[in-house]
Amino acid sequence: MTANTGRLPTLFIPHGGGPWPFMRATPNGPGEGDGSWAGLDAYLRHLDTELGQRPKAVLVISGHWEEQVPTVNTGAHPGLVFDYFGFPAHTYRLTYPAPGSPELAGRVRALLEAAGIASAEDDARGYDHGVFIPFMLIYPDAQVPIVQLSLRHDLDPQAHLALGRALAPLRDEGVLIVGSGMSYHNLRAIWSPAAKADADAEAFDSWLTHAVEMADPEARNQALLAWERAPSAHESHPRSEHLTPLFVAAGAAGDDLGRRTFADRVFGKAYSGFQFG
Repeated sequence: MTANTGRLPTLFIPHGGGPWPFMRATPNGPGEGDGSWAGLDAYLRHLDTELGQRPKAVLVISGHWEEQVPTVNTGAHPGLVFDYFGFPAHTYRLTYPAPGSPELAGRVRALLEAAGIASAEDDARGYDHGVFIPFMLIYPDAQVPIVQLSLRHDLDPQAHLALGRALAPLRDEGVLIVGSGMSYHNLRAIWSPAAKADADAEAFDSWLTHAVEMADPEARNQALLAWERAPSAHESHPRSEHLTPLFVAAGAAGDDLGRRTFADRVFGKAYSGFQFG
């Protein structure tokens, strides 16, 4: 892949459940993933090629980091945060030595300050599994610098759209902005064989895709702000931390249109990924 030469899109990617691509140990180390996520595995592994150009750096907003104000990790060599529980021992020995970028972290804080958004920094926190798990598939060579930005703990949709708008100039500076979450995230219902649980996921996913793909970006954003009124909204997201990264990606999209670039089912539940621009 070549270095970025133009405006990059913004993404909302599903990051799956726990260390799903590395559940089975092989003689050569962590290997084959959980077949339930085969579609997501293929999507993430091909994303670098599909984008057509490799970014200078990636800014990731994951559903697994919340702070009172948006907080950026400034470490030059972040470690990993194994924030999943009850998985095989080898999944806690995964490594992903992608460098951080203190320079990009500083640029993020400057853009937020210019937009009147208070922020903070953390030089000790590592990449959580909403970052290192998908990016082990997207950029397995770990050569692209990654900076992580937290959500605001209140998960306010308007605030996160504004956060994305403030960060939009990064797209012209070779930075790929990625929201990492899940369009469906109800851990109590995901394994349920009940037809209603599948129908709830389908109804919300259909609404979400329609909202993202609206031809008027302002109407799109207004629809996303009102996500709690969508069909089966709370059945799909009892709490919205895995949906909120989408608001940042949409805010950073500006007038660029959105489209669904990935669609699949896991345990019968529909879920999707989106790209703007």
